[in-house]
Amino acid sequence: MKYKRILLKLSGEALMGNRQYGIDTERLEEYAAEIKKVVEKGCEVAIVIGGGNIFRGVAGAAKGMDRVQGDYMGMLATVINGMALQGALEDAGVKTRLQSAIEMDKVAEPFIKRRAVRHLEKGRVVIFGAGTGNPYFTTDTAATLRAIEIDADVILKGTRVDGIYDSDPEKNENAVKYNSLSFDEVYAKNLKVMDMTAFTLSHENKLPIIVFDMNKDGNLEKIVDGESVGTLVDL
Repeated sequence: MKYKRILLKLSGEALMGNRQYGIDTERLEEYAAEIKKVVEKGCEVAIVIGGGNIFRGVAGAAKGMDRVQGDYMGMLATVINGMALQGALEDAGVKTRLQSAIEMDKVAEPFIKRRAVRHLEKGRVVIFGAGTGNPYFTTDTAATLRAIEIDADVILKGTRVDGIYDSDPEKNENAVKYNSLSFDEVYAKNLKVMDMTAFTLSHENKLPIIVFDMNKDGNLEKIVDGESVGTLVDL
């Protein structure tokens, strides 16, 4: 394997499947099957999921809701998604632990770095919920922060497109895909990979990012094996 320990970042919207909101159980099962493949190869997997399929704090703030309140509601949405994915993984025979940045001991462990690393070493998938536990920070930032804390080899950002393009491929059929980019090139071209806080944190800690299509069967396993899939952002 090229990558022994990965941080997989999934958007909440990815869990909707073809639904307009909420959680698609078929999509959950598909993701669980993909994750199981790499776990069985010996890859250590940590996961951060967004909450946009349930609630987005920024959207609530745009409609007049208090931003801090909205962000905390969004954090709780990520815990719901984390519990759903945990259930799908356990049903697939994968041992998991859910850790939350906001203490809620009835459903999740508190985030403790050493405990998280120990779980990974024992072959358990660790799902990090509730973002960073602070308002004004996205789950992209939470993913980068947790990846650095657990000393992950790479951040894998699973999306519904197969990499980074010079424009939105869903709106522009002539959009050009990049197979690899440096962090400096992303800044220079003003490409939207992650929010700037998360991207800068990744850059400063020399942590590569791969953006790929999580919905294509086998992509996750190919990346772990070192195949060129999606777009790699590195130094």
